[in-house]
Amino acid sequence: MTKIKICGLKSEEDISYANDLKPDYIVFVFLKGRARYVSPEKAARLRSLLHPSIQCAGVFVNEPIEHVAALLQRGTIQCAQLHGQEDASYAQKLQLLCRKPVIKAFIIKTEEDLETALAYPCDYLLLDNGMGTGESFDWSLIHGIDRPFFLAGGLNPGNVKDAILKTHPYGVDASSGVETDGCKDYTKMKAFIHAVRSMP
Repeated sequence: MTKIKICGLKSEEDISYANDLKPDYIVFVFLKGRARYVSPEKAARLRSLLHPSIQCAGVFVNEPIEHVAALLQRGTIQCAQLHGQEDASYAQKLQLLCRKPVIKAFIIKTEEDLETALAYPCDYLLLDNGMGTGESFDWSLIHGIDRPFFLAGGLNPGNVKDAILKTHPYGVDASSGVETDGCKDYTKMKAFIHAVRSMP
């Protein structure tokens, strides 16, 4: 079964939606200046309200490794999702420090971009069109991948089945595709999750 990750939760209402709909993962954004940013303190409070069956990840961009490690060690998040220029040694050090999964995001525009991603030492790749653009990329670029990856970028209830059939990801990641006016939309989240879980 394809895993479901909903990115950018920022309120108690968002958490209540997740608790009812049970995605496999939810994600907090720790990048200041972003509309979906939450502070570490707020994330800890929201995490305490989250159903224990749901994994929690955190988005970071070139964050000092000790800040990421602290959130993992405190249990605020259970995996780190890296979106900056973090090199291979950064990911390896984080894995050694915390023994927690690391997800590394890559923007895929060419075959070479995919080759670069496949060489990176992390637990999961996240293949995307860009940082929160809400647009998909050329899925035909994804082929021959023998390691788990999340597909992101422009996914919504209307296209996620097609995306899964074409790319066979470990998981799918949605953010703006399950929002209305910048806020998580229960109906869209439900439709997205139903679309994924209704697949054979």
